[in-house]
Amino acid sequence: MSSADDLDAYESRLELDLYREYKDVVNIFAYAVETERRFYLCNAVDLKVRTEGGDVYYEVSLGDAWVWDMYRPSRFVKSAKVLTFRDVSIEEIQHTDLEVPETK
Repeated sequence: MSSADDLDAYESRLELDLYREYKDVVNIFAYAVETERRFYLCNAVDLKVRTEGGDVYYEVSLGDAWVWDMYRPSRFVKSAKVLTFRDVSIEEIQHTDLEVPETK
């Protein structure tokens, strides 16, 4: 294998591990937040629209958050602040208490 193939395989493993971690933790969070650079899960979110010199940007404050980033050594953060000129998507995660029984 070439080193490019090794790197691709390594990144594929990291992405799969990240997806598995996401599936394990998504139920402990209330919100999903997406910016142009990152995806976050969090339990507190505050979005403020700011203007400066005629430019509009968004300030997103997150509390008790998990960051979708396969290169971070620790994806859990107590708080984070994101500044962006691009769109921000905030969705409340719907948790269902109803479990479908297994068929026998």
